Amino acid sequence: MSLTGDSENLNTFPEYEPPTPVGDAVELSDDVYQEIVRQVQDIAQAVESGLVRVPHADSLNDVEPPQVPKSLAAAGLSVNQVSDLILKLIYLHGSLTGFEVARNVRLPFTVADESLEFLKTERKLEVASGDMAGRLSYRYQLTDFGRERARDAFDECRYVGPAPVTLRDYTEVCRRQAIQFAQLDSQQFYKAFSHLVIDEALLRRIGPAVCNGLSIFLYGAPGNGKTIIAKTIGKYLNQSGGEIYVPYAITIDNHIITLYDPTVHLLNPPAAKEHVDSLTQADANVDLRWVKVKRPVVIAGGEFSLDMLDLKYQPKSGFYTAPMHMKANGGVFLLDDFGRQLVPPQQLLNRWILPLEERTDYLTLATGKKVAVPFEQLIIFSTNLEPSSLVDEAFLRRIRHKIEIGSPSKSQYRAIFRSLCDERGMKFDDWIVTQLLTTKYNEQLFPKSCDPRDLLDVIEGICRFKGVRTHLSEELMSEAFLECLSGLQLANPE
Repeated sequence: MSLTGDSENLNTFPEYEPPTPVGDAVELSDDVYQEIVRQVQDIAQAVESGLVRVPHADSLNDVEPPQVPKSLAAAGLSVNQVSDLILKLIYLHGSLTGFEVARNVRLPFTVADESLEFLKTERKLEVASGDMAGRLSYRYQLTDFGRERARDAFDECRYVGPAPVTLRDYTEVCRRQAIQFAQLDSQQFYKAFSHLVIDEALLRRIGPAVCNGLSIFLYGAPGNGKTIIAKTIGKYLNQSGGEIYVPYAITIDNHIITLYDPTVHLLNPPAAKEHVDSLTQADANVDLRWVKVKRPVVIAGGEFSLDMLDLKYQPKSGFYTAPMHMKANGGVFLLDDFGRQLVPPQQLLNRWILPLEERTDYLTLATGKKVAVPFEQLIIFSTNLEPSSLVDEAFLRRIRHKIEIGSPSKSQYRAIFRSLCDERGMKFDDWIVTQLLTTKYNEQLFPKSCDPRDLLDVIEGICRFKGVRTHLSEELMSEAFLECLSGLQLANPE
């Protein structure tokens, strides 16, 4: 992935007289020459800092959509797989036209028709009506034999929906749309963080980490913005990272794994699915077994446990649900408050040490068979604890970027306070905040980025209780500090 600057500025020069040819060279005025030198230096500095990277030869501006299959073999499906899916569909609906069957299984009619013809030959389907507009208009219903087979198919697997894609196709598309191949703009990157008071030097460290799309370890004392920074990275990639394709389901040895999750995979625009539902495959130029979505963001906190990384198999339904990190492929997986989960960090180390290195995870089917799936997401660990106390060197080595989020400077603290006062319609008083910084904090109690928010929350509560307008005063500030911060004795984060 490359973070590119404003290309228009690279072509904007001061007005100058037409150059006079001198041999094979062109004579430039001094101001034009200095402008060129300045811009070259700026670009070189940006490249060196990692905020601009020359695009990889394989980089994609737009993710290439999965191609429409021309046959069942090209789709990686057998006649029996699609036939059982069609039988279950018609069993639930009573009858369906050929068009409706193709739309529901998200396959071209010419492909779905292979199974429809097979089912007719096997006397499991019959045509109830419709021949004026050709085979698309045929209305199919189950025979007695078909209803029996449909019930057996439901006993084996209750999945009914779009036809699955193969694991091989999923892996290929997943690798192709990894974060490091996305094209992102540096202005959008900085704009995404514009609502935060944050050092530009810190952003210059975060930028390359996002570019790599591998793993980031955010650590430091609590209350200084690790979680909001991590969520902002996720929001940035979700909104500015382009769109990816996610399959509704995957098939592995006739096992079905559902992957598309509307709570994680957001459509853009939200009405896009209605448009897809109205299409025939003949109208579409992509394989409709895939959904085009924004890059996903999955967040896990203290409730996280290792079984969340396993396939979820329900014996009554007969199919699997993909684990949360698999749903995050192509996007961001944030593990917040790392080290405070029910699972010890060392166990997570053992579970993820190879996936972090090889970008491949291994999941186990109910049969005991292990299958390799892509591990292509930006992993962000956020912790209040010292990294070395959580995991060993082998694990830390596989986390490419380790970034400490420290306490705010006094000027940053004031800026945060001013911003929050503006949001709440309160008049900011720099003198009161200066007195707070000078008299209330000490070597045992350091200012945190969350303190202004906490103090203003308490001040608003006090003012409402007293029945006065919300405002800042030395008395209110002292009362609020005593209420929520005076009992804290924090260790020096340095």
